[in-house]
Amino acid sequence: MSGYSGGEQPNPTYEEVCNGTTGYAEVCQVLYDPNVLSFDELLKVFWETHDPTTLNRQGNDVGPQYRSVIFYHNAQQKEKADNYKKELNASGAWPNPVVTTIEPYKNFYSAENYHQNYYNNNPRQMYCQYVIKPKLEKFEKVFKDKMK
Repeated sequence: MSGYSGGEQPNPTYEEVCNGTTGYAEVCQVLYDPNVLSFDELLKVFWETHDPTTLNRQGNDVGPQYRSVIFYHNAQQKEKADNYKKELNASGAWPNPVVTTIEPYKNFYSAENYHQNYYNNNPRQMYCQYVIKPKLEKFEKVFKDKMK
């Protein structure tokens, strides 16, 4: 589910989050069954489908609301995310350091309805064609064995 996490004020709107002063990040909340898909596998998808080296930026989207962030729910998730980040930096997988923040989960607010399933509902929109579609194609290529 698309939404916002990490800020303080209750029930933020897209317009409020976009001003970059709320502390919220635009996020995707993932509910999963660890018997089917592990947290380690989710981390792999996360790290491999976006650029974790650009501070407060994803592509042309700029501001702290676009920061690369993992909101962990427990100490084990925090440790796994921290270790994965350290391993990525040590491996030289990226030419620049990974700047993804790893923050405790404190809240999640669903984004407005028009943000849900945005790509499926707007496949011809230029943002979808030039930003989302290449990420989906990369995901499908790298993780085809995980898809049904």
